[in-house]
Amino acid sequence: MHKISLASIQEIAQKREGRALARQGEAAVRLVGGAAADEPPPSISGLELSWRWAMIGIFVIMALGAIYLMAHILIPLTLAVVVGLILGVAAEKLNDLGIPPLPTALLLATAFATGSVFAVAALSGPLMRLAAEAPEIVNATIERFTPLLNRLEWLHLDPRSFTAGSVTLDGFLEKAGSVLGMVTAGITPALIQVLIFFAALVLFLSGRVKLRRMLILAFPHRRQRLTAIRVMNAIDCSLGYYFATASLVYGVLGLITTVIAFAGDLGLPWMWGLFAFVSSFVPFLGVTVMTLALVAGGFLAHDTVLLGLAPALSFVCIHLVIENFVLPAIMGRRFEVNAFVIFTAIVFWSWMWGAAGAMLALPLSIIGMTIADELRPGRKARPTLPG
Repeated sequence: MHKISLASIQEIAQKREGRALARQGEAAVRLVGGAAADEPPPSISGLELSWRWAMIGIFVIMALGAIYLMAHILIPLTLAVVVGLILGVAAEKLNDLGIPPLPTALLLATAFATGSVFAVAALSGPLMRLAAEAPEIVNATIERFTPLLNRLEWLHLDPRSFTAGSVTLDGFLEKAGSVLGMVTAGITPALIQVLIFFAALVLFLSGRVKLRRMLILAFPHRRQRLTAIRVMNAIDCSLGYYFATASLVYGVLGLITTVIAFAGDLGLPWMWGLFAFVSSFVPFLGVTVMTLALVAGGFLAHDTVLLGLAPALSFVCIHLVIENFVLPAIMGRRFEVNAFVIFTAIVFWSWMWGAAGAMLALPLSIIGMTIADELRPGRKARPTLPG
């Protein structure tokens, strides 16, 4: 009994001694932390700050130069990744049905390629016909607008500049020879880019799960991996939902444009509807080109200004209603995109990659804004739990 009580007393004493040492250690840590907090942060000289920003600026300029010089490779690869992200939800649904990844990728890539070829083939015929009739259209346009411009005396226009001669097919083809030579020289690189795009799309869709796993495991900590999973899921959801909804809405716009072209007697109404559907995916530029095309077609089809402008005005009004009321009401605030950001992105990517950059500006902006929204601290309000 005496031994047991003595051992208990020694154990209690050791515990008290350990607690005292722990308190002393915590006090020392607080003193060191307070002293470190009282010390001013290390100062950075103006010269050091300048060369740091200069290094950042040089890196940005070199990166932009590399993106510009590697456009022939980066355009099909970027387009394949964007299309693969958009088709990611469909790929998951097909995989859940028991279809292996590679057949799923081939099926979706073939469906996308078939739709693209159909759209190009449907528009190429009317465009070739329009190019063949270009001299007559130019002469008719000059004859139509010359009396209107002559009435505007303050412009000081010489009527002979509009009536000095007629545009013939030979003259038009002679002047367009350089343009045709440039187009012919660009056919081979375009075919190579198409092959790169198709191969990259198939490989991305077939290996997207392994690629996601590799990117997630690249982060060492669990919290970073969870953040990466959340960002990837948000990108897939944003792109898939946005383009699926936009395809349905712009499909309705294409049908309405077909009715407008048929009522306005513009000829080939289905071509106008298809062109409206495709051009609507390029913000600002698409609706501008479509409106100008409707104005030209209306003036060529009708003799009066009011009837000539009626198709274009109808299209603009319907497009404004869809963009400002229908799409925001369907998608909600989560998928709202800043108009200034989209416009700046279109200008920048058009300058870097031309027409392909203009088409990629919207999805790249959605990806960037989704990543910024997911990584922003305090992005979501925490739910109020009971109790």
